Amino acid sequence: MKRAAALLCAGLLFAGCARNPATGKNELMLVSESQEVAMGQQADSQVIQSIGLYPDPALQSYVQDLGKKLAASSERPNLPWTFRVVDDPAVNAFAIPGGFVYVTRGLLTHVTNEAQLATVMGHEIGHVTARHTAHEMSREQVANLGLAVGSIASSQIAKYAGVASQALGVLFLKFSRDNENQADELGVRYSSRANFDSRQMDSVMAMLDKLEQQGGSKLPQWLETHPDPGNRIQHINQVLAATKKDFTGTTINRQPYEQRLNGMVFGMNPREGFFRGTEFLHPDLRFRMTFPNGWQTQNSKSAVAAMSPQQDAIIELTLAQGSSPDQAARTFLSQQGVQAGTVTRANINGLTAAAAPFAATTQNGTLQGQAVFIQYGNSVFQLLAYAPQASWSANQGAAQQAISSFGPLNDPSILNLQPQHVTLITLDRRTTIAELAKQRPAPVSVATLALINQVDQNAPLEPGQIVKWVIGQSVPATP
Repeated sequence: MKRAAALLCAGLLFAGCARNPATGKNELMLVSESQEVAMGQQADSQVIQSIGLYPDPALQSYVQDLGKKLAASSERPNLPWTFRVVDDPAVNAFAIPGGFVYVTRGLLTHVTNEAQLATVMGHEIGHVTARHTAHEMSREQVANLGLAVGSIASSQIAKYAGVASQALGVLFLKFSRDNENQADELGVRYSSRANFDSRQMDSVMAMLDKLEQQGGSKLPQWLETHPDPGNRIQHINQVLAATKKDFTGTTINRQPYEQRLNGMVFGMNPREGFFRGTEFLHPDLRFRMTFPNGWQTQNSKSAVAAMSPQQDAIIELTLAQGSSPDQAARTFLSQQGVQAGTVTRANINGLTAAAAPFAATTQNGTLQGQAVFIQYGNSVFQLLAYAPQASWSANQGAAQQAISSFGPLNDPSILNLQPQHVTLITLDRRTTIAELAKQRPAPVSVATLALINQVDQNAPLEPGQIVKWVIGQSVPATP
């Protein structure tokens, strides 16, 4: 195997073998450190735009300080390490090349102490120090796969077509089981070096395993990039045993950590829009829209989108560039690479609109679709529906019906919805989560309350113990 690896390194014209900083082993590496950093900086701006940062400067500063403390003990302390809390309810953490690490607010509400958070962040730091993403990219380049599916003449159409740029594409590379195990080992290493009780990583994995068993709705990204949390506990225990570290006096910090969560938004924030069945409702922007049955939907900070069951058509709603429908239409249709049809005036549910068919040439063929721009209040909304030319006719009717459903949202029960929050309760008597839920009804299930406290719902809790609770409204069900 060593000889084969040496021959591979010698035989690749533009390839190189580099020493893995975290393991000391020589590995195929086509991405330099400066390229890693540049790639990470570009992807960081896209992460912020697409997911958004949680608007709490004190919490952002806390996570940045904790991350830098951990990274300082790593083999690559001089990277421009950046740690952010993203405004996402999913229980997730991820890293991109160059030292950019992200934890979601969903993860923060589900871990119960600082040591648990440190092991997760140490794991993500490990992906960077071991250059896992750069290594996977190098393997793909050698296999002539690349990250980009293809570029479209118009950058705007490229974004809407879901073509991953190289910067954002790094988020979708999947790590091997060996990479995950190695990152777990490095998470133990870095958290231990920073004097945290690394045994807490077991509890994080057990929590993720329970979350998956409950339905997994909160961790789609974690499941994609961090598979099989239950199966990794045994490996983590072996790593902990091999360290032979005396954990006496190491840091856990439960109560100070949980105090930082008081008032944090929990779960989906309905103010930013949410799906109720196929209907999308946005209280802040006061609009509603119904997407086709069976289409896969997604809501992000900058767009709402749906993809057909055959994955051959897309509908996307964003805010448009322009102060009127006509101006927005001209701006969009005048882009390089877009062939525009005749712009027509329209009335959609009492709202002034401009509409036009369009086509765009890509490296993979021609896209065909419909662009509609609707004036609503002080904003102009852009609705695009498109597909490869061969499949547009099969999807056109469903797409146009969805576009025609855009209209004002007037239901007070939706317009007045507020997000749920975490609050802290100091117990004054011995009780359980199940008993407490009978006295303090919550908008989430007893199983969820037990999960965020990492206890069994019928396990006894002692007086003086602090319990995380969720308060607020439940989102109205489909009428």
